[in-house]
Amino acid sequence: MFQKILAWLRDRINNMLNKGTISQAVNVDIAMSSEMVAALQSWRDMYTNQGAWLTTDVFSLGLPGAVASEIARAVTIEMEAEVSGSVRADFLNENMQRVLSRLRDETEVGCALGGMIIKPYPNGDKLAFNYVAADSFYPIDFDDDGKITSCIFVDTQTINNNYYTRLEFHQALGSDYQITNKAFKSTSKETLGAEIPLESVDAWAELEEEAMITGVDRPLFGYFRYPVSNNIDMDSPLGISCFAKAQTGKTNLIERADKLWSQFLWELDSAQRALYVDVLAFDRDSNDKPILPNKRLYKTLKQSGQIGKSEDLFEEWTPNIRQEEYLKSLDAILKRVEFNCGLAYGTLSDPQYVDKTATEIKSAKQRSYATVTDTQKSLKRCLDDLLYACDVWATIYNLAPRGTYEASYKFDDSIVTDSDARREQNRQDVDRKLLAKWEYRVQEYGETEEAAKAAIAEIDAESQASMDLFEIGNQVA
Repeated sequence: MFQKILAWLRDRINNMLNKGTISQAVNVDIAMSSEMVAALQSWRDMYTNQGAWLTTDVFSLGLPGAVASEIARAVTIEMEAEVSGSVRADFLNENMQRVLSRLRDETEVGCALGGMIIKPYPNGDKLAFNYVAADSFYPIDFDDDGKITSCIFVDTQTINNNYYTRLEFHQALGSDYQITNKAFKSTSKETLGAEIPLESVDAWAELEEEAMITGVDRPLFGYFRYPVSNNIDMDSPLGISCFAKAQTGKTNLIERADKLWSQFLWELDSAQRALYVDVLAFDRDSNDKPILPNKRLYKTLKQSGQIGKSEDLFEEWTPNIRQEEYLKSLDAILKRVEFNCGLAYGTLSDPQYVDKTATEIKSAKQRSYATVTDTQKSLKRCLDDLLYACDVWATIYNLAPRGTYEASYKFDDSIVTDSDARREQNRQDVDRKLLAKWEYRVQEYGETEEAAKAAIAEIDAESQASMDLFEIGNQVA
C-alpha cells in the first residue's frame, strides 16, 4: 500500500509536471531516488513480516522488528526530558511529556524505516502531534547539514467510495515559512484527481490554503534520522533502516536466517516419533479404512497376512534430529546480523556461545553503546526542533505567554557503564577538583548548566548559614 502511494505520488509529480497540473499545485520535484523508494518498501515489508522470500513454507523469525525494538528500547529506556524557564516553558514541557509517552513506539518505527518526522499542529487551545514514518513524507529540499527544509505530507481519506487527498507542503524561504494546502478528489485511489476546495472535507474545512509565517529560521517539525551512512543512495541525506546493512547485496542475512529457521522447524515436524503398524491391528470405519487412535503417532503398513509374527505387526521409527547443527548455523548468522546492525553479541544470538573475556565483553558493549548514543543524539536534535516548532505555534495562536525556555535531556548509559561505579568515580573527581560540582550534577541529574549552578549556590548558602549558626551557638556557650 505504502509503495503504491509513494510510487504514485512520485510518478504523478514527475509525469504531470509537463502537463502543468501538478506543477501549478506543488511546483516541486521530490528529492528521493528510485533506489530509496524501493528500499523503503523493502524495509516496511520486512518490519511487518512480509519479506519477499516468505511463503507458506518459509516463516519469519521477526528479526527486523527485534533489531528495531531493541535499539528503540535501549535509546529511550529511562529517558527523561524537561523544559524549564518560564510559563511558556511549562506549556512546552507539558507537550514534551505527551510526546515522551509515545516516543519508544514511534522511535522503533523510525529506526526500522530510517527516519520519522514529528509534526505539531494547533488543536484548539492545545497542540497535537503527527508521527510520520519515512515512507509517508516526501522531502523536497535539504540544507547543508542534511536537514529537511521543505517537505510534502500526504493526508488521505475515503468518503462514499471517493478518494480525497490533501497535499500539505512545508517550504522554508529564508526567514519566512510557507505552508500550502491543496485538496483533490478522485474515484480511484491510483490517481490524484481534480482539485477541490478544502471545505469539501469536514476535517480540512478550517485549514488555510496558504499561510506565510515570518521570523522562522527552521522547519516547523522535528526530523529524526537513523544515524548510519546511507549506502543505498550515497547522495541522499535521508537515513536508512537500522537493519539495512544486514541485507547487503545478495547476502541478505535476515532472509537466510528465516530460511534456516524454517528448515529447522520442518525437520522438527517431520522427525516426530511414529509407529508403523500392520493395518490388521486396527478396527475399520464404515468405509473400510483403518481407525487410527492417533494420526500423528500411528502410520499403517501394508497387510502382511502374518499376524502371528510380532516383528511384522509394527515397526517403530524415531529419526535423528540435527538440532545442534541447525542451531549453531543459525547462531552464526545471528551474530553477523548483530555485528552489521551495531549490536552486541548475545543481543539476538545465544549468550552462552558468546566469548566472555573482559576485553570481548567491553568491545561488544562499546559497539552497542556507539549505536545507542548516536541514535540518542539524533533523537535529541529532533526533539529540539520539535520544541522550536511548538514554541512558534504557541506564539501564533497565543497558547501560552511568551517566554524563554531551556530543554535538558537525560539518557540511561548503563549499556556500557556501571552507573554506581561511574557515580563513585565522578565523586572522587569532584574531591580531587578534577570535576566541578555543577558538572557532576549535569552528568548525574541531567540538569542544565544554569540549573546545576543555581542548585550548588543554594546548597553552599544553606551550608554557610548552618556554619554561622553553629559558631554563634559556640560563642553563647
